[in-house]
Amino acid sequence: MPRYEYRCRPCGSTFELNRPMAESSAPAVCPEGHEDTVKLLSTVAVGGSASAPARAPSGGGGGGGCCGGGCCG
Repeated sequence: MPRYEYRCRPCGSTFELNRPMAESSAPAVCPEGHEDTVKLLSTVAVGGSASAPARAPSGGGGGGGCCGGGCCG
């Protein structure tokens, strides 16, 4: 289940809620009971490295799929 982060306007606290995507835009009440909250834009952590460009597999031909490899007629 996705986790969404919210900020309470009256008290300034931030909090997280686990809720289904279908309820992502539903109002959220802060732990202090305030209803004036706003959903924050969250960043997504993705593994891997962006330091090196992706390389095509080495092999014969200058293909790229079926038609690039000459198998289409």
